Amino acid sequence: MDRITIAALQAMKREGRKIVGVVAWDTPMALVAERAGVDLVSVGDSVGVNLWGRSEEAPVSLAEMLLVCKAVRRGVKRALLSCDVPWGSLDDAKRLVADGGADMVKVLAPAQRVEAMAKAGIAVFAEFHGKRPTAELVAEAKELEAAGAVMLDFRHSGPEAGAAVAQAVKIPVIGGLGGGPWLDGRIRMAHAAIGYGAQWLDSHAETYAHVASIALGALSAYAEDVRAGRQIKGQRG
Repeated sequence: MDRITIAALQAMKREGRKIVGVVAWDTPMALVAERAGVDLVSVGDSVGVNLWGRSEEAPVSLAEMLLVCKAVRRGVKRALLSCDVPWGSLDDAKRLVADGGADMVKVLAPAQRVEAMAKAGIAVFAEFHGKRPTAELVAEAKELEAAGAVMLDFRHSGPEAGAAVAQAVKIPVIGGLGGGPWLDGRIRMAHAAIGYGAQWLDSHAETYAHVASIALGALSAYAEDVRAGRQIKGQRG
C-alpha cells in the first residue's frame, strides 16, 4: 500500500472515510500498528507517565522525545508519523522533524504557535480541548485551520460540539479522550486498546484484548518452571 500523506488524510475526510490513529512509544508496537494498517501513529509526550511511570508534573525533555520518536520511526513506514512538542517550541519542532523523522508535530493551541510552525514549513497537528460552548469551539477550530494546522486533535469533544467542529473545517478532526464517531477519526493509546499494563490486571475497562493478563499468566508459568528446575519454553540446551 502507498505511504499515507497529509493530503491522503484530508482526502479521507472529504470522502467520509474514518482515520485510524494510535499512540505508540517503541519500535515493536509501531511495527504491530503498521501491520494492522493504521493511518496515523502519534508519539505522545504522555510517554513519561504511561510508559516510564513518572508523575504528571515530571516533564519530558526534547532529548527524550527525540529518542522515542526515532524508535517509532524505525517501525513506521506506511503510516503518517506525528510527534508531540512538549513545550511548543519552534526550534524543538524543527528538531523533531529533521532529527526525529516526524512527518508532522502535535502542539497545543493557541493559533499563534501553530502559525509560526506552519510558516516555517512544518506540518502541525493542533490539539485543543472541549467542555466549552460549541460556538466558541467552532471559532477556535476555524482559527487553527486559518493559522495553518493540517489536522486537529479535539479532546473531550462530545457529540454536539464534535460534529459541529468537524463540519466547520476542511481539515480532519480526530479525537482521543471523549471523542466519538461524530469526528473524522479516532486516536487511542495502543497500550490501552490492547489492555497492556499493570493497571488493566484489575480493571474492568473495555479493551480489545487483555494482554496484561496473558503476560501475567505467561511470566507466572515461566517462574514456576525455573523454580521447579524445568527447561524454560523457547530455549533449548
